[in-house]
Amino acid sequence: MKEIVIISGKGGTGKTSITASFAVLGGNAVITADCDVDASDMHVFMQPQPYYTADFYSGQYASIDQDLCINCGKCKDVCHFDAVRVISGRYSIDKMDCEGCGYCTRICPAHAIRNINNHVGWWYISKIKTSSKMVHARMKAGAENSGKLVAKVKNTAREIAETEEKPFVLIDGSPGIGCPVISSLSGADYVILVSEPTVSGLHDLKRVYDLVQKFKIPVGCIINKADINRENRDKIVMFLHENRIDHLTDLPYDLTFTKAMIEGKSIVEYDNNILMKILNDTWKTLIKKLNYPE
Repeated sequence: MKEIVIISGKGGTGKTSITASFAVLGGNAVITADCDVDASDMHVFMQPQPYYTADFYSGQYASIDQDLCINCGKCKDVCHFDAVRVISGRYSIDKMDCEGCGYCTRICPAHAIRNINNHVGWWYISKIKTSSKMVHARMKAGAENSGKLVAKVKNTAREIAETEEKPFVLIDGSPGIGCPVISSLSGADYVILVSEPTVSGLHDLKRVYDLVQKFKIPVGCIINKADINRENRDKIVMFLHENRIDHLTDLPYDLTFTKAMIEGKSIVEYDNNILMKILNDTWKTLIKKLNYPE
């Protein structure tokens, strides 16, 4: 089983559209994982039908039982995060400021404070239109620890692939270089970087490549909208060559991308277009690199 992660240095490069296209091309051989849990949108393309849903908890926060509180103020004295409030003479803890360290819980003489597991979101296993499965998640607004949720989604997808003997796990990672991206890269067999020919696109490509290098994972790059700036495209190609990054393909700017998205389709499902052929050829090239027969 091979694990392919698709990431980008910034949002809006077409990463998810490309991931969805590969998921469709791979069909039943691919278990898909949407690890962009902070802004998940693979569901737009894959039409998931969840058959398993689970709550996700990460971290804790403290809560004061007002019936037991003796208003001694010791919790406020020791809180390093200024999470303890005094309202109308009563002590309470602001959940958003509490870091769940448990210090106040331990020093409360009345045992009025307890730590509660923090519910930050949900994760799902769904059937999708490719006759395969997708693991995905949804975080609550403002929730933290998305890196741990990414690990849950990714590991579950891997377990399903191993159990069902599927050859590929395809992961739509988060943009950038933060904790969710690091979590999605762990254990990957190949990484695809999606870039675009702009000054910021090249800068962010270099930044995310520096991160991938630390994992020593084989890496390739797809340049999306490659024809909108030939000079910047050539600079990206030079960077790929200098760093021995596989230049998988160039995708031309094409409004078909947007039209397909509006209809909830990947580009390879939308009529007969040049992008379909390029992505189909790229998928074939990719699976050959991973030593899997077509």
